[in-house]
Amino acid sequence: MEGLPSDEALEALRTGLTIQGQRTLPAHARAIADPGWPERNPPIRVRQNIPTSWLELELREGRNRQVRRMTAAVGLPTLRLLRVAIDLMDGGPPLNLEGLAPGQWRPVHEGEQRRLQSLLQSGRGGRAGGGKSGRAGGWGKGGVAKNKFRR
Repeated sequence: MEGLPSDEALEALRTGLTIQGQRTLPAHARAIADPGWPERNPPIRVRQNIPTSWLELELREGRNRQVRRMTAAVGLPTLRLLRVAIDLMDGGPPLNLEGLAPGQWRPVHEGEQRRLQSLLQSGRGGRAGGGKSGRAGGWGKGGVAKNKFRR
């Protein structure tokens, strides 16, 4: 991200922010050292006079462009965004994306598929209120769950 995170900025991310008129749920936020990942192609803009830093952010919800909007709201625009895991919030371990290059995918393992099916059948998966589509629950047209995990 652009800039160095202050304790106040990290605390605001941890307690939740108002974005587009709605409060975000509290998140886990901490500044981390450069993880040493390969440079992005195309490269990210570099500003000589503005330092950059890394932030680890764990969300409990997934709104459109939420991470970018949250960091911008505390004065730290996101320059690069990497998703490293997806927590299904079912008490099991997060789905780990380690080893996958950008744009790469892998089939889910049998245990992961069972967990995803259980989530969909419980009614907790997808858009809980219909989202923009107006359809309650489920995954929108062409969503991953529909294509990979037939109901």
